[in-house]
Amino acid sequence: MAKQIPEEDLKGIEEILRAHPNGVDLKFISAAMGNTVPHRTLQYRLRYLAEQGRAVTEGQRRGMKYFPASATVGTATEAKVLSLSRAAQDIQKNVSRPLLSRKIVGYNRDFLDSYRPNESAYLSEAERIRLHETGAVQTGFQPAGTYARNILDRLLIDLSWNSSRLEGNTYSILDTKRLIAFGKEVQGKDRFEAQMILNHKDAIEFLVDNADEIGFNRFTIRNLHGVLANNLLPDPQAAGRLRQIEVEVGQSAFRPLAVPQLIEECFNQILDTAMAISDPFEQSFFVMVHLPYLQPFEDVNKRVSRLAANIPLIKANLVPLTFADVPKDLYVQATLGVYELNKLELLRDIYLWAYKRSAERYAAVRQSLGEPDPFRLKHRDALREVVGTIVKDQFDRAAAFKYLETWTSENLVEDDRDEFQRVAEDEILALHEGNFARYQVRPSEFEAWRKVWERKA
Repeated sequence: MAKQIPEEDLKGIEEILRAHPNGVDLKFISAAMGNTVPHRTLQYRLRYLAEQGRAVTEGQRRGMKYFPASATVGTATEAKVLSLSRAAQDIQKNVSRPLLSRKIVGYNRDFLDSYRPNESAYLSEAERIRLHETGAVQTGFQPAGTYARNILDRLLIDLSWNSSRLEGNTYSILDTKRLIAFGKEVQGKDRFEAQMILNHKDAIEFLVDNADEIGFNRFTIRNLHGVLANNLLPDPQAAGRLRQIEVEVGQSAFRPLAVPQLIEECFNQILDTAMAISDPFEQSFFVMVHLPYLQPFEDVNKRVSRLAANIPLIKANLVPLTFADVPKDLYVQATLGVYELNKLELLRDIYLWAYKRSAERYAAVRQSLGEPDPFRLKHRDALREVVGTIVKDQFDRAAAFKYLETWTSENLVEDDRDEFQRVAEDEILALHEGNFARYQVRPSEFEAWRKVWERKA
């Protein structure tokens, strides 16, 4: 686990970021601190702030810029990265009023009934065209789910972390990667948080592995809820089951439907309507609006909607929507705008921005040629030793993580330990049949190790 950085070492960095909401690079931050902190140490601290959601990054390597975290709606950072329409800002103002001053409202069936597939449109034609241009990654025919499978390791981490973060989960992205890749829970955190992330991982794998069969049908959505809600609800039988009880939405004037028969009717209508929509992005946004609004399950409805929004994107081999960098407070206000006002503009602005953000990140991964990393070069022999040992000795995920922690603490100076462990973890997770020879591993050794590594816990 990465060591905890003292708050006094982070405070000065955050003050610099807040003073420069349009973003600054590493060189600027270093100079603002009087060039008293080594660049590698400063990079580690900035990465730590980003992983904890206390800073936002943009760009790659030497071109990376750092921004203050979007802790509250209306900050200069948010104005830069997420330009809200006037209608969206009006929604913000309305749902930000004290709860007692907002009118109590119930479920409006007309909101759903008035939508006509391929006649109505929550996304304009221009917006859909732009989304298709942004998200296109394949040329020619590819089986459903091909692109998602190609990026699955990264998708599991990105979408699991961001969706969980929007629910208040406090795991960092590095914590999430280690939990998903190595089964390493963070000591001192609630087991509930680890379960939430692991459920996301299982749910994403369910969608990708069954890309040919999933769709907006009862089997997919109920089982998606069953996986996401696994071991998280007071009543285990409620996972995957349509709601039979009344529920309330915290800090909202909205009162969801309470009659089970009507819940089921509307649930079926939402699925039938979504299936009839021809455009994958319109499908995606439609279910993001209507599944949480109905609240068809006792809990975990927004998580279901975020992953369900990816179903048409996975099937069409488009870039997935990971909700990267979406501010939690803004997302909550957008859902309240749907619940209390039946207004979509704020959620639509977030959707459009978030999809562009997701696509940019995956494009950077595909296009970046990279530069030689001086840290990897410095520790080239050590990396070869530890990765080679993990493969040759056929370590499983838990044993590999423990070995890395022990080896690093015994063989490296303290300032290099966290970075070395992170780099070594990346090297192990990136191993495949085309690159293992650089660790002086034989084909038979690699195949034997891979069977152990891929074995389900």
